[in-house]
Amino acid sequence: MSHQGRGIKVRVQKFGNFLSSMVMPNIGAFIAWGLITALFIEAGWFPNEELASLVDPMVKYLLPLLIGYTGGKLVYDTRGGVVGAIATMGVIVGAEIPMFLGAMVMGPIGGWVIKKFDSLIEGKIKTGFEMLVNNFSSGILGGILAVLSYLLVGPGVSVLTGWLVTGVEWMLGIGVLPLTSILIEPAKILFLNNAINHGVLSPIGIEQVKQTGESILFLLEANPGPGIGVLLAYCFFGRGTAKQTAPGASIIHFFGGIHEIYFPYVLMNPLLLIAVILGGISGVFTLSVLGGGLVAPSSPGSFLAILAVTPSGNYFANIAGVLVAAIVSLVISSIILKTSKANEGNIEEASQKMQEMKGKKSSVASALSSAKEANGEFNPKDINHIIFACDAGMGSSAMGASLLRKKVKEAGLNMKVTNTAISNLPNDAKLVITQEELTPRARQKVPNAYHISVDNFLSSPKYDELIHRLITEDVVKEESKDEEVDHSPSTNQDVLRKENIFLNKQFSSKEEAIRFAGRALADGGYVDESYIEAMIERDNITTTYMGNDVAIPHGTDEAKKSVKNSGVTIIQVPEGIDYDGQKVRLIFGIAGKDGGHLEILSAIAITCSEMENVEKMATAKTADEILSIIGASFEK
Repeated sequence: MSHQGRGIKVRVQKFGNFLSSMVMPNIGAFIAWGLITALFIEAGWFPNEELASLVDPMVKYLLPLLIGYTGGKLVYDTRGGVVGAIATMGVIVGAEIPMFLGAMVMGPIGGWVIKKFDSLIEGKIKTGFEMLVNNFSSGILGGILAVLSYLLVGPGVSVLTGWLVTGVEWMLGIGVLPLTSILIEPAKILFLNNAINHGVLSPIGIEQVKQTGESILFLLEANPGPGIGVLLAYCFFGRGTAKQTAPGASIIHFFGGIHEIYFPYVLMNPLLLIAVILGGISGVFTLSVLGGGLVAPSSPGSFLAILAVTPSGNYFANIAGVLVAAIVSLVISSIILKTSKANEGNIEEASQKMQEMKGKKSSVASALSSAKEANGEFNPKDINHIIFACDAGMGSSAMGASLLRKKVKEAGLNMKVTNTAISNLPNDAKLVITQEELTPRARQKVPNAYHISVDNFLSSPKYDELIHRLITEDVVKEESKDEEVDHSPSTNQDVLRKENIFLNKQFSSKEEAIRFAGRALADGGYVDESYIEAMIERDNITTTYMGNDVAIPHGTDEAKKSVKNSGVTIIQVPEGIDYDGQKVRLIFGIAGKDGGHLEILSAIAITCSEMENVEKMATAKTADEILSIIGASFEK
């Protein structure tokens, strides 16, 4: 494909994602309308003329206004959403049919217009008149757009919809409606599924429901059959992580209605487009022959949602349409996967490709080098506080923070580096570093922060990349001021006692090693017995392997109440132990209370960041040797 062709494809994909983003936040409203329609219209399960009066206002006013508001908000936050909704009202009143497509046009236009206006007057409004100008400008511009959409957009979309209705009726008449899958199935992969389903098919389908009580059009895009066929084929004939993740993806797709989840599996092997297209064609053909259809859109495209809006006489036809599509897609997908060399099971790469299609980064693995994130440009000048986060906030994050704090100080940067539990992340956090497995939780907690994932807290290259980025962006340098820490020998001796260093140990499993570390902490009076199980639970959440042959098992955030005093125990395993696929020779069991363990943990982190020191500790003959190596880090 030429460079120009790829550029066009990417633009179409991002455009499709933008349209989808206008619909997805409002799926709940579509479900509510669909259920009310299925229950109370004349052809519904419980016909009720009074309650059925809710149907038309919801589909004509509520749903388009929500789409228009969301579209405007995507462009320019709440202010753009308000103007987008006003502009959408004009297109609603200017047409006789539901204006989903018109809302997708006028909502973003409204947000763009008010955004441009605000940029033109920025800094030119006298103090005290800001509210007056803001309110009148949104009202005036919104009113103008509403009039224009009433006069031009509404009638224009109505004419376009009329042509589409005529075309659909013609296709139904000559029996070629199944061929629409040739366009619909690939378009879904381009994230045009919501634009097609709600922008084109739904308005036409609603008109058909008024005439016949049902419409097959609601099933052209929403049929989960083609997608479940692909996923089931991966369950049987896939490889690697693709095969491992396919069963879970199948459940989410078929019963949850999230069609996007199967897109990466198709992208791994584009020949599978043949399978979904033929599956879609066979499904639509079956529905056409048996007279299938729904009384309202299936939102989301879940098998359960389809059943919920199926009229009483159409269950056999609709279930058959889904089943046939799934079988055809499964058979063809299986043949493709068994005969194709392209199936290497690289679902991560395919997911990243899908995220790139959507205009978002799939991970933060290259966040620093590319200086971009899903929420905008990475601007080092805005960062004055780096937060390491982990589940409990007392183990891996403390070690990572210690290492980076040392690097920040050496670089002469005025930068605060702290650690905390993910549950305690402040809302105004700007830069958060976590283990890869914990990044989704951290992102959910503080979605507006820049998130960096690391898989090795002791020697991750991300630290140096961050420091380099901060320096090259001319971040103000100052002598870094570390927080006051009590370095008294008595405190260190209380936390790390000589008798809690165990040499030449062997374990048959990781769990046995963690239990040994927990038992040592309990016997030393640092924790209650319950803390041992909490250490196992914490490691099940995400590995406590830190890199450089080092692991630091510790309890969960909830287990802090089981900690009596801060304590650390060191277990030497010279022959090593399999720890989540990594070799571990040094195990540091940790219990933290009121930060009393942090100095020891900092020393461990700094010491073990050098593989030479790890080698010395892993081969040490006495506990004093280990203490002397760690103790040297207190002075650094």
